Amino acid sequence: MPTLVNRVPSTIRPDTDHPYMTGAWSPTFEEWDGADLTVIGEIPRDLDGVYLRNTENPVHEPIGLYHPFDGDGMIHAMSFRDGRAVYRNRFVRTKGFLAEAEAGEALWAGLAEHPSKSLRPGWGAQGGLKDSSSTDVVVHAGQVLSTFYQCGEGYRLDPATLETLGVEGWVPADGISAHPKVDEATGELLFFNYAKTAPFMHYGVVGPDNRLKHYVPIPLPGPRLPHDMAFTKNWSILNDLPLFWQEDLLPRGIHAARFHPDMPSRFALIPRYGQPDEIRWFEARPCYVLHWLNAWEEGDEVILDGYFQEDPAPPPLPGFGRMGQMMAYLDEHSMKPKLYRWRFNLRTGETKEGPLDDRILEFGTFDQRVAGVKNRYVYSTTAKPGWFLFTGIVKHDLDTGRSWSLAFGEGRYGSEAPFAPRVGGTAEDDGYLVSFITDMAENRSECVVVDAKDIEAGPVCRILLPHRISSGTHACWAGGERLASRPAPAG
Repeated sequence: MPTLVNRVPSTIRPDTDHPYMTGAWSPTFEEWDGADLTVIGEIPRDLDGVYLRNTENPVHEPIGLYHPFDGDGMIHAMSFRDGRAVYRNRFVRTKGFLAEAEAGEALWAGLAEHPSKSLRPGWGAQGGLKDSSSTDVVVHAGQVLSTFYQCGEGYRLDPATLETLGVEGWVPADGISAHPKVDEATGELLFFNYAKTAPFMHYGVVGPDNRLKHYVPIPLPGPRLPHDMAFTKNWSILNDLPLFWQEDLLPRGIHAARFHPDMPSRFALIPRYGQPDEIRWFEARPCYVLHWLNAWEEGDEVILDGYFQEDPAPPPLPGFGRMGQMMAYLDEHSMKPKLYRWRFNLRTGETKEGPLDDRILEFGTFDQRVAGVKNRYVYSTTAKPGWFLFTGIVKHDLDTGRSWSLAFGEGRYGSEAPFAPRVGGTAEDDGYLVSFITDMAENRSECVVVDAKDIEAGPVCRILLPHRISSGTHACWAGGERLASRPAPAG
């Protein structure tokens, strides 16, 4: 039976009405070990590995206006082996988490406030923020790595116990961005960071032995806000997009993101172990892209897929007062991201670009075994208008243009759903999509497993969790062979 391991004391007011501290975003403070869980359907015996999801769970009453990306990181894991599943969740015990636990209160103001309101200003990530390590999660060199929305330190966790092992030792002084990339073919981890001082960006490669192998500057014209990157077999793709902090406000400690529609988007293609003088720069339509999908090489071209935002600077959502702008930047239906493709011609220097779908889609996944080479299938999420909540999945066949959809259901909100290959499977979509669901109607959470070949058939199984978990941001899948340690099988 599931075991409640720990309940972290919280100072959040029980009567809070903040839209991202209530409802599907209500934080959880309990840490569980869960075996012998209730299963609706049958867990596939050819599913072997772990599904990991990062979530934001603020422990303390915030200083000023709370932004959901400020919340303390909590990793949820569902491990699968031999037709059984084991659930576990743990807070990422960052330096900030431990300092606030000792103080018994929040010490840092968040993204929506001036850093001078912090009780410990100047200690943390970009802009003096607390590094809560609550954004992404990947598996590299056998262990779990959690990251922060801006440039954090990166925290390692044991994949079996989710015990926090500490700050990643190779991380440079400027930290690492939210989205380092793991090349499963080579075992390398590719990353970048950004700062408010020249050269404003760096790029690096960490080997499968978890040692830093390569680290070089990527000179930019000024401070920027890149969020993600992509790679091919030979190139790493970084970006300089025209949405970034207003430079004249930075000396006053004000981090206000502005869109500059008169500036082009720029893409830096650098050989994986390349030097700054080997960068190939390409220009494209002004836009912002939060997340990229895959990239690959085809003849003279490098092809990149991602989600083009049609309105990177939406007006505030009405009815939310001071929170209106924050709510708009969390609402995909305000920013209107669309599945999109860029083609960079290495011979001519020309960029060709255009949409692949006219629907509002984001937070996509694909089979990570083909990262860096041409892929056929992509799995994007749909969102609830006005909210940062995932309502379903759309599968695209990029070769034929066909697509299929799965809605989670009324009041049911999912998470990023990575592809988990079927043991022994060969086809690119021969496997499963795994997601956690927060069900507001039933006041519970569950893990769903969906056949990637037929998502419209719905889940092949639903595994009920011992508590209702908060909505969150990113997730990943790691096959059992990639893990340094694994929980004991249930049953």
